[in-house]
Amino acid sequence: MSKSGPLKEALKKVLTKKQLALLPSSFDVVGDILIFADFPDELKTREKLIGKTIIRLFKQVRVVCKKTRNYSGTFRLPKLKILAGEKRKKTEHKENNIRLRLNVENVYFSPRSSTERLRIASLVKKRESVLVMFSGCAPFCCVIAKNAGPKEVYGIEINPAAHKFAEENIKINKLNNIQLFNGDVSTVLPALNKKFDRVLMPLPKGAESFLPLAVSAAKKGAVIHFYDFVSEEEFPASKDKVKSACKALKKKCKILKLTKCGQFSPRVYRICIDFRII
Repeated sequence: MSKSGPLKEALKKVLTKKQLALLPSSFDVVGDILIFADFPDELKTREKLIGKTIIRLFKQVRVVCKKTRNYSGTFRLPKLKILAGEKRKKTEHKENNIRLRLNVENVYFSPRSSTERLRIASLVKKRESVLVMFSGCAPFCCVIAKNAGPKEVYGIEINPAAHKFAEENIKINKLNNIQLFNGDVSTVLPALNKKFDRVLMPLPKGAESFLPLAVSAAKKGAVIHFYDFVSEEEFPASKDKVKSACKALKKKCKILKLTKCGQFSPRVYRICIDFRII
């Protein structure tokens, strides 16, 4: 999200030209919480003023934060500092006809993936059995269950805080065809002893190591959605990861589509490879 124009205009009288040039041009808004991913140290003495100005300008924003540590650890979580507004990190986010409650510091969630979540939901056919590996607070699960007509959606998430919010989210959206499991997907999925028509792998990083597990859980004819962070030059290598995983399990696959669904850094993209087990 980017609305830096009005913000820069409002700060002209209190920031120098050099400081204005350093002001981040983009940020994320989750519910009523605005989050700066990269907030320069040079503006540290002005951060409270900037935060209060945002609260005054944008009525939908009640909390302004900055990341003080990028996504890290087992659960890929950030560390956030509140610059202005209410002293909380819990919010309710709305997208694609659903509501999602979460704490932006202890649950991995990207509002920028909203379009991708709806794209996947549009592909789901009536009566499909869908598996969402690394399901978080259940954004994919809820969007699919609400907007498509699946028979069932299974979500597996290792982060207990995210799992707890996921349970709350299926209740507030009144969805009764979602089953959630808290634990390591490598342990939970084999124990289910179940095959699926569609498998999603929206892991923030390192999903390739789980490709054999996903392929093993897919029915013949099933579609798998594999996510990866790569540069354009590495697109063929990502396709090779998929083919190698299938070959190791003596399965054949067909690459259906490669979709850019986000930019991680200059020339590095989040991509989704849709492929079918044949």
